[in-house]
Amino acid sequence: MTDQDAEWPTDLRALRTELTRFMMSYKFATDEMMTKVNILKEEFSAIHDYSPIEHVSHRLKSPEGILKKATRKGYPMHLEGIRENIQDIAGIRITCSFISDTYRVLEMLTSQQDITVLQVKDYIKNPKPNGYKSLHLIVAIPVFMSDRVQPVTVEVQIRTVAMDFWASLEHKIFYKYDGAVPAALVGELKQAADVAHRLDVDMERLHDQVVSLGTVAEPVAQRELQSAPNGADGMPFPLPRSLLEAFLAKAV
Repeated sequence: MTDQDAEWPTDLRALRTELTRFMMSYKFATDEMMTKVNILKEEFSAIHDYSPIEHVSHRLKSPEGILKKATRKGYPMHLEGIRENIQDIAGIRITCSFISDTYRVLEMLTSQQDITVLQVKDYIKNPKPNGYKSLHLIVAIPVFMSDRVQPVTVEVQIRTVAMDFWASLEHKIFYKYDGAVPAALVGELKQAADVAHRLDVDMERLHDQVVSLGTVAEPVAQRELQSAPNGADGMPFPLPRSLLEAFLAKAV
């Protein structure tokens, strides 16, 4: 206990402890989800020579931001009421290359046994009126504290690079005009969202054509394998060719 703690009344010290544990539970939940996503990203990159995940970021609402939202929404001003009603305190954003990748990542995450899916909103198939597209999930994961297991909610957004670029621009414009965006600009943003969608569709179509040809990635991978020395084939856990040959011999 610090000198400052000693000066505080017992009830204030207890409140500060609970607030600290409250915020830490969301930080730990964010860390856990980031670990899960990064494992998927690294595994796909190593095994499939491709990852559907381009970039991952995270954020945690500040205590001031949480209280402002609770006040604005009229939520109960106690920790359990806030935990129950505000589900975006912890947030993860996953950026993918293609639309199909967003659904692939969605399936991989929601199929994990310790993730409880509370809500899924598909704004890709059903965009918002302003053109916004993304997959939104609210999930709960167990956080193991020193004296309890606390289920904690995390908001997960999954979108393509084009969707993310548009959403970032729209967010800046929205706050610049304090929410009162001119109608003409709203129309242009919707048109830009349509252009971004067409780009997503066209780029995935081109990617699928390249993959179907099977003449680009495979020879490159073969050349790397042939030219790499034993145990230096780019895998995270290099395996000597002699070991691979031994396993193949036993399998036969």
